[in-house]
Amino acid sequence: MIAWGKGLGVGWGWACCLALLGVLPGGAQASEAWSGWVSWVMDGDTVLLLREGHHEPVKLRIEGIDAPETCQPGGAEARDAMIGLALRKQVQVMDHGQDTYGRQIGRLSVDGKDLGAEMVRQGMAWAYNFRTGKGPYAGLQRQAQKQKRGLFAAGDAPMSPPVFRKFHGTCHGLELT
Repeated sequence: MIAWGKGLGVGWGWACCLALLGVLPGGAQASEAWSGWVSWVMDGDTVLLLREGHHEPVKLRIEGIDAPETCQPGGAEARDAMIGLALRKQVQVMDHGQDTYGRQIGRLSVDGKDLGAEMVRQGMAWAYNFRTGKGPYAGLQRQAQKQKRGLFAAGDAPMSPPVFRKFHGTCHGLELT
């Protein structure tokens, strides 16, 4: 039982409760900041990084966004946008642990610019948070939709990656033309 009395500040008590409820990023896992450089861009929301002082690459899924699959409409453009923002650049990572697929998940920035926010601002990704359905970049997505940027430029609403995967599966093993 958590003691709310002496010695445990109210702030600590709330943080503890939020962590137990899984509300803090990564659930009860602590965040870790580190830096490295992007060696490969897999798609618009996943990169391979070489962490400073390490030799093994880290697969990082960018938190808060969901970019199109590379084989779906807009996928190549989203990947190209991330290449322009991150490939072969020094990056800072706020690592929030692993997702259910074993990838590291976290925020990625270059020179203080949040790349997840930039992808949504350009209309190259959706704001995403699987727990609430409304991610930290929801306002940027509404702005991109209103201004018809990137994925939202066409008259038809773009198909989100989860819906695409439901109807078409993943891009693995598909031949891209």
